[in-house]
Amino acid sequence: MDVVCLDMEGVLVPEIWIAFSEASGIPELRRTTRDEPDYDKLMRWRIGILKEHGLGLKEIQDVIATIDPLPGAKEFLDALRAEAQVIILSDTFTQFAMPLMKKLGYPTLFCNTLEVADSGEITGFKMRIENSKLTTVKALQSMGFDTIAAGDSFNDLAMIQASRAGFLFRSTEQIKKAYPDLPAYEEFDEFLEAIRGALRG
Repeated sequence: MDVVCLDMEGVLVPEIWIAFSEASGIPELRRTTRDEPDYDKLMRWRIGILKEHGLGLKEIQDVIATIDPLPGAKEFLDALRAEAQVIILSDTFTQFAMPLMKKLGYPTLFCNTLEVADSGEITGFKMRIENSKLTTVKALQSMGFDTIAAGDSFNDLAMIQASRAGFLFRSTEQIKKAYPDLPAYEEFDEFLEAIRGALRG
């Protein structure tokens, strides 16, 4: 049996930190896992910038409330979930993701948790497990599932390469050039057909 593992940000919804960067006027917060492969380093850096500007969870959640899924994402996900089990594997945090999951019809999501002080200051984060996307894919495979994986960033590459079939979706030119063997798609309809082909294969 196949399980399709999808990244969330950049694939189904806009990048949360980019949206918050634009809303807050802090350009440094535009950096994502497309730019920085070391997620731990990236998050500690982000938390430092938030502290410097006196911003906390509420300010980020207020911006997230204005974000909608990418055009066509919910229809894509609905069509895919009618044909396969789908798990969204994201390095985001429950406190960020749940309003977006509601807009996507509450698909299954595995992600991480923020540590937040009573004041609302983000003080740290708790990763669900080390190398969460690859570790989850390997755990699914150990239970007898085949995995098909897709994402757009550096932190998706390990789960994509470890899966029976893997795809890039709306990735960067840098990643596409570095991994020319990975099929890359830009539109949801062709992406859905590629996954359907992998499911049949």
